[in-house]
Amino acid sequence: MSRIDRIRSLLDALEPSVVELTDDSHLHVGHAGAASGGGHYSLRIVSPRFEGQRLVMRHRLVYDALHEMMKSEIHALTITALAPSEA
Repeated sequence: MSRIDRIRSLLDALEPSVVELTDDSHLHVGHAGAASGGGHYSLRIVSPRFEGQRLVMRHRLVYDALHEMMKSEIHALTITALAPSEA
């Protein structure tokens, strides 16, 4: 399973209606984090779990879902987390 597929699979725990995931690693070649093998990603996710949640809690939910991958496989993650009413 590819890294992108693993990320998508782990995000299923948030019951998203939208997951747009982009691998931006090629933009960071030569960056210290890239040398460790961790990828750089941009994520747009829409989930009912974010309804009524502040931005910091939405990000915490995403980071909690991806916890194991954040240790070595994901170096940087740009998150846009929206509730369905905001999408």
